[in-house]
Amino acid sequence: MRLKTKIHLLTTLLMLVLLVATNSGIYFLYEKIAYNTEYKQLQARANELSSTLSQLNEQTDLQQVLRAYMPTDGAVYIDDGQNLKMKVQATLEMPDVPYITFTMPAIWMDGTVVQIKLKQSMEEVASTLGLLKAILVVVSIVATIPIFLASLALGRLILLPLDRLNETMLKSATTGKYEKIEIPDQGGDELTNIHRTFNMMMEKLEQHYQKQQQFVSNASHELKTPITVIESYAKLLLRRGFENKEVAQESLQAIVNESARMHEMVLQLLELAKNNEHFEVHCMQIELNPFLKKIALQMQQAYHRSFIVEDKMPNAIYSDEKMLRQLLFILLDNARKYSEDEVLIHAKETTTHVLITIQDFGAGIPNEHITHLFERFYRVNEDRNRKTGGSGLGLAIAHELAGQLGIAIDVESTLGEGSSFTLRVPKEGQQ
Repeated sequence: MRLKTKIHLLTTLLMLVLLVATNSGIYFLYEKIAYNTEYKQLQARANELSSTLSQLNEQTDLQQVLRAYMPTDGAVYIDDGQNLKMKVQATLEMPDVPYITFTMPAIWMDGTVVQIKLKQSMEEVASTLGLLKAILVVVSIVATIPIFLASLALGRLILLPLDRLNETMLKSATTGKYEKIEIPDQGGDELTNIHRTFNMMMEKLEQHYQKQQQFVSNASHELKTPITVIESYAKLLLRRGFENKEVAQESLQAIVNESARMHEMVLQLLELAKNNEHFEVHCMQIELNPFLKKIALQMQQAYHRSFIVEDKMPNAIYSDEKMLRQLLFILLDNARKYSEDEVLIHAKETTTHVLITIQDFGAGIPNEHITHLFERFYRVNEDRNRKTGGSGLGLAIAHELAGQLGIAIDVESTLGEGSSFTLRVPKEGQQ
């Protein structure tokens, strides 16, 4: 069953059930009130008749008295439990006409106890109830028409946006494009919000697809270059390497260099993919000064460069030690590659963060490139990166690690003077 049919059927049935229940309640409530009113009036007549009978004597015309208290279209009966003493009746009893009866004891003129029975015809009330029933049935039937039309309008109101959404998704699946739905900029109901969410999702998918395409293209390009170099030198080695030692040495050295660069690039690609999985972060308190000095010593031993850690700094920070160490290694290695001088590491404390700064004294970075530094495969200078062995992935990995740790990276640079990368590490409780 289609959703449109379900909406029509369910809404119409629901409204009809409510309408029938309401009309039935009105009918039965009116019936109860009408019968109770007539019964109370009959009871009042009986009480008055009982009081009157106790004051009568034998000379009183009892027929006239009973007629005075006889209900409209009803009857009055007086008996002593065995014999009927007197009866006054307005009309003949009809079996199809409803009646109500009230009975109570009274004192007869001779002092005996008798039963007074008043009988009231409910023909007029029954007629009124029949008319009310007919009116309620007609109202229910007539009300079905606007209820059905309202269900049609409701179904159209709900299904039209969903049909547009389905049509757009089918179009996207068919054309391979990321189609969006035209919606008003302001206002709207929940369905409009769904359309906005759908458009936002399509934008995100398009962005991710473009980034994926760019990533694959860049990765293919970056891997193709060292493979081409290795292939060229391997062919040169086959042609002349066995006869010329210098050619063989040059070819083998180039193959080793390019293989190492390709190996590093593959490792960085794997690291980038691993960081995108968002592993659980285990934060702990880290003594900052010995932590930074140990990292600087490792870098100094590996590259025989000077990495200086200032002594004056905050006592401790709160972060994941392994991930923070990896982040600092990437930034220090980046500073080493693009600076021939020493690299400074210093830190200071603010009310909400601990700022760890890595400063080099290299050529600096033009301002227009700073906003793109953390994009994958982005290079400020292609030739310079070739010389330093950079792949354009290190800072992208650093940015992923910083995001998982809740750390922001600020970059400042002055051409001819150097660059500084500052990590804004949240304090404990500010995570």
